Amino acid sequence: MIRELFEQVYERSLRAQIRHIPGHIAIIQDGNRRFASSRGMIRQEGHRAGAERTEDMLEWTRELGIRHVTLYSFSTENLSRDAEEVQALFSLFKDRFSRVITDERVHRHHIRVQMVGDRNLLPDDLREAIAAAEEATKEYDSYFLHVAIAYGGRNEIVRAARELLEQVRCGTYDPDQISPALVETHLCADHNLPPVDLVIRTGNEYRTSNFLPWLANGHESAVYFCAPYWPLFRKIDFFRALRVYSQRVDAAAVT
Repeated sequence: MIRELFEQVYERSLRAQIRHIPGHIAIIQDGNRRFASSRGMIRQEGHRAGAERTEDMLEWTRELGIRHVTLYSFSTENLSRDAEEVQALFSLFKDRFSRVITDERVHRHHIRVQMVGDRNLLPDDLREAIAAAEEATKEYDSYFLHVAIAYGGRNEIVRAARELLEQVRCGTYDPDQISPALVETHLCADHNLPPVDLVIRTGNEYRTSNFLPWLANGHESAVYFCAPYWPLFRKIDFFRALRVYSQRVDAAAVT
């Protein structure tokens, strides 16, 4: 009881220190498997616990008016994991995307759901669930949830480069017309992804793991690393991350 009261007071104190709210946050949800191991659970249970924490996180972002959230849920490197674990993750993703269709919160708050990544690497049933969720929310524009699955930042840039080279070959562009702004349109045109303001990584890892390298690293976004595994990530941790972003905005204004 005392601890809960302390956390409530501390949470209010942190909120008061947040003077600026980011428009786009990107989250590397790390630690589901280590959380499961620490609790004597199987890996799938850790991933399910992480999915429940994601639900909480999305409520926190909506309450603060953060319009764009990008979740790094499954990288291209994750495909090399044990086949049973990969299949379990795909089943979990399918379930979550399928829920979008009937989730009243999605429709009440006009949340557009989109996938970022290489769909060709996913099984047919998952691709169909993703397409159905995207279709059901394609007209919404109040909030945007971008889910990165089978995603690799370098691969994304390589695909954009290939597209531009093909358009140069066809005469659509002159090589002198290729600029950072043009490259960015090819990276983000299908997903309405603006530059990232804040990257959050859980699980006590201090790297961004090839996540949105152009939109995050290229735009020098604020980064917040924290120790809790993703299923243990609290609103207090979230507010600490937002405080880091807010402090950076204040410091930039001074300089």
